[in-house]
Amino acid sequence: MKRSGPVLVHSQPFPEIDWRNQILQGHCVTEMERLPAESVDVIFADPPYNLQLGGDLMRPDHSKVDAVDDAWDQFESFQAYDAFTRAWLLAARRVLKPNGTLWVIGSYHNIFRVGASLQDLGYWILNDIVWRKTNPMPNFRGKRFQNAHETLIWASRDAKAKSYTFNYEALKASNDDVQMRSDWLFPICSGGERLKNEDGAKAHPTQKPEALLARILLASTKPGDVVLDPFFGTGTTGAVAKRLGRDFVGIEREEEYVKIAQQRIADVEPLDDDDLKMAAGKRAEPRVPFASLVEAGLVTPGTELTDSKRRYRARVRADGTIAVGDDAASIHRIGARVQGLDACNGWTFWHVKEGKNLTPIDELRQLARQRMATAAIA
Repeated sequence: MKRSGPVLVHSQPFPEIDWRNQILQGHCVTEMERLPAESVDVIFADPPYNLQLGGDLMRPDHSKVDAVDDAWDQFESFQAYDAFTRAWLLAARRVLKPNGTLWVIGSYHNIFRVGASLQDLGYWILNDIVWRKTNPMPNFRGKRFQNAHETLIWASRDAKAKSYTFNYEALKASNDDVQMRSDWLFPICSGGERLKNEDGAKAHPTQKPEALLARILLASTKPGDVVLDPFFGTGTTGAVAKRLGRDFVGIEREEEYVKIAQQRIADVEPLDDDDLKMAAGKRAEPRVPFASLVEAGLVTPGTELTDSKRRYRARVRADGTIAVGDDAASIHRIGARVQGLDACNGWTFWHVKEGKNLTPIDELRQLARQRMATAAIA
């Protein structure tokens, strides 16, 4: 699955050009306003943290810490930062699909202000995630706790969004069959993954580890989804999206970062389609009512159903109900009634005879799903 490399766009109008898998150089709000409405599945935002550093940060040996002191992280007041936050969140909400979600990461300097703005603008917070760093920077002054984590907020576009993507089964399977928790342990970006400029210094002061972005995209997107990063930096989101078979669009103001991101993403090889398939449980499968089996001819009216021990018998009716004597209802209700129970999973309780063997009707439901998938492809 080959994808073309990212293209730097300056002022071409949307949607006349294909903006997918491109880096748009400019202000995040301006560029998002040029994107089509409801066109993005997921947004990952790593906005300026507004660190409010008062002078240089020094180590005990008096060497200077390479901290974030760039102009793009500086705001004249909290009010100015809040206005900026509301502006980009409004622009982001417009381009999100109704079932889309947004991830935003921050530190204690900004994440609470961002969270309040999210709620004020109608977003619905689904989770907050703690990224706990295995190798955080020390607190050199010894006046506070060591800052060993950052916080991610995961939110849907509004409270009514119920069909957003959450790959629960895949996450659980990758976590030794244990439900994935909201505290994640990853090292900060270092070593060979840390991009350097021509002088050997960090190319970007807040480069995020690819492992963090991979978990976010594997949790909340599907192959082929469009992922927007309005603070693209050196392109971590784009690199991970390309490798995982997702489309991306990045917005970045600084030309230096754009050039680094272009080369970085061009060097990424996408994974094969077979390697991108997601584990899914029964909740993710399309709903197939028992009547569909009758309509498809997989079970004919008059067929006798029985339980696995052949204790109970019911007959299939043309309307998709089953009957024991004059008592007719769904496969679940009749299954419960014959056993004297309050509830029953009729799909696993009832069987059809095939020669001397019994086959659970759930296997016929799987066959119906396979036919549906084949028809959709055709």
